[in-house]
Amino acid sequence: MNDQQYISKLLTGWEEIAKRGQLPLWVLLALKEGPKHMADIKTFIAKATDDLITVDDKSLYRALRRYHQTEMLTFTTAPGNGPDRKVYALSPIGAEVLRQFIDRNIIGTLYQPNIMQLMKEQ
Repeated sequence: MNDQQYISKLLTGWEEIAKRGQLPLWVLLALKEGPKHMADIKTFIAKATDDLITVDDKSLYRALRRYHQTEMLTFTTAPGNGPDRKVYALSPIGAEVLRQFIDRNIIGTLYQPNIMQLMKEQ
């Protein structure tokens, strides 16, 4: 294996781990844009990340159930092609959790001038 193949392997492994950790952020961002059913959430995530992050139905259903149980989102039902579809929306608690997460973990860390400089250096 040459250096470039090894680097690619390491990067792919790191990205796979990072993707799982980013799912809550992307789901809540999708719902911040407005209420969506599961397929629309998947489309939002894929489009917003240029298909870098995709999620399978089973993982997304589990995540949505978890976020609903923790009161970060709500849902209503709407007619679909078969059973009614759940249309998810960000709850006030979910909106505040998202806001604080972004402030603490993105703006408060990644937007520091010295960190931004390090990320720009190539």
